[in-house]
Amino acid sequence: MQRITIKLWVSVCLLWSMSVMADGDAENGKNLSATCAACHGTDGNSVNPIWPSLAGQHAEYLVRQLQLYKSGERDNAMMAPMAAGLSEQDMADLAAYFSSQELALKAANPDQVELGKKIYQAGDKDRNIPACMACHGPTGQGNPLSGYPILANQHAAYTVLQLKAYKAGQKTANPDDVNGQVMAGVAQYMTDEEIEAVASYLQGLQAAE
Repeated sequence: MQRITIKLWVSVCLLWSMSVMADGDAENGKNLSATCAACHGTDGNSVNPIWPSLAGQHAEYLVRQLQLYKSGERDNAMMAPMAAGLSEQDMADLAAYFSSQELALKAANPDQVELGKKIYQAGDKDRNIPACMACHGPTGQGNPLSGYPILANQHAAYTVLQLKAYKAGQKTANPDDVNGQVMAGVAQYMTDEEIEAVASYLQGLQAAE
């Protein structure tokens, strides 16, 4: 009951933050994105699979991550200096640009689809692993109101890195990060094989499935 209450409270806070978030100017965001292109691609589709593609991601989620990088609540030696000089309007503009871009479709490893699909859609009740789609949706489109990002067509290598970081407790330093705590609680029970299979399945997940 307490977890449900906390998650509802977080959702209300996210809704409030969305209502006061500056309207983003995608054209200015495109200009600002020149410094992001080396890692994330000119249109938000990164070439290096260990760096996330930002194209099509929820604008609210992108703004929130930039805020966390700037404040230091999300620790990343590469992103912290990039976000340090951004204003709230800059963040909104960048988010508006990247969210308006089309995410490139990718493919899953056929050998990993069965296991990845099983964990994503059903989890493993006996090992306290809930279905990933309970939060991220059946087609991996997430939920911007709850702060859940789009996972479909994200690089598998990047997703593996994030899940393993959650499993190792490297992404839960902030006790107010309820979503991070939930993810850590899920990832801790997953094997490396399951993490890699889920990541591969997500890489090839299509909205029409």
